[in-house]
Amino acid sequence: MTTSSALTARQVWTRNRGIALAVVLLLAGAVAIAVIRSQTKHGDLDPRSADPRGSRAVAELLADRGVTTRVVTTLDAARGAAGPNTTLLVAVPDLLSHRQQSLLAKATASSGGRTVLVAPGDWSTGRLAPGVTASPVTTLKTTLDPGCTLPEARRAGSAETGGIRYRTTVDDADACYPSERRATLLRLPAPSGTGDTVLLGAPDILLNNRLDKQGNASLALQLLGSRPHLVWYLPSLTDSSATDTGRKSLFDLLPSGWLWGTLQLFVAAVLAAFWRGRRFGPLVPERLPVVIRASETTEGRARLYRKADARDRACAALRSTARARLAPLVGVPAALAHTPEALLPALSARLPDRGEQALHSLLFGTPPRDDAALIALTDRLDALEREVRRS
Repeated sequence: MTTSSALTARQVWTRNRGIALAVVLLLAGAVAIAVIRSQTKHGDLDPRSADPRGSRAVAELLADRGVTTRVVTTLDAARGAAGPNTTLLVAVPDLLSHRQQSLLAKATASSGGRTVLVAPGDWSTGRLAPGVTASPVTTLKTTLDPGCTLPEARRAGSAETGGIRYRTTVDDADACYPSERRATLLRLPAPSGTGDTVLLGAPDILLNNRLDKQGNASLALQLLGSRPHLVWYLPSLTDSSATDTGRKSLFDLLPSGWLWGTLQLFVAAVLAAFWRGRRFGPLVPERLPVVIRASETTEGRARLYRKADARDRACAALRSTARARLAPLVGVPAALAHTPEALLPALSARLPDRGEQALHSLLFGTPPRDDAALIALTDRLDALEREVRRS
């Protein structure tokens, strides 16, 4: 009887059905997410969007007050619109490259208008608001009190400005809505002229779904309605002005901690591979249609040796088998059965009449020269085994 390690289709399915089910669930989840996202309207901080995260409501309220709103998506258009009668709102300052930020700051510094930066981080404050540093830790409290003398803030009262917190070294700056001694709304007067720059720590006061909360609407209308024209700058990654050496790389756009997250996923994948890895189990016996007797196998091998004139192979097989049978009879471990230094002394002690040299020639000697010598060797090995068993 022989054995086989081949797996049937049923065994393969049984072992891998867990992985197959996980893949199906993953694909189904991906399809569901894609369908949901395909039906979602994208218009965050867009004054043309009526989505909850859009800003159409504040644009319409400003229109009722006679303030016109124009949307631009390129840096050149935003720089060209800067002027004393214009409020320039930069929706996502951190999307701009350092070169774009420097060009925008140069255009607005002496324009005499107002520049509103929505939630700028460390990437933006150094160029768009010199003298300001952004705290890496945001405030958890969303609704804050004015805590300053800025007229717009005092009239609006409490508002949802909680988010990024700022600190400035500018002496005549207005630091409002403080959280742990850092402002979440900061107004910086221009070095010359009547212009200024306003930093908002969070975009909540501009969103459709938050405009009616607290003093959000009042604060938003006062900050954006101080000039007759409002230019709403939505930075775009397709803007040709971003193609410079200062633009963000792919790694800059990835969220913080992505490297550790990737490493954790890799470790999880390795652990899952060890967990789900299948090792070869015991061999599975297989029924053969014909059972061949051991004697027939021996005779067949002997005929092959004789046909190939391989007396040395036949002699080695006979002597090896004889040594394996004699070793346990004289107390020699099986691992040392083919070592002359261990087997021959034990046989000599068991058979004092046989010399150790004769036993070495019989069990470890040279191969016979002809078939007659091979047959004689076989008889001598059988006689030695019988003698040891009788002793």
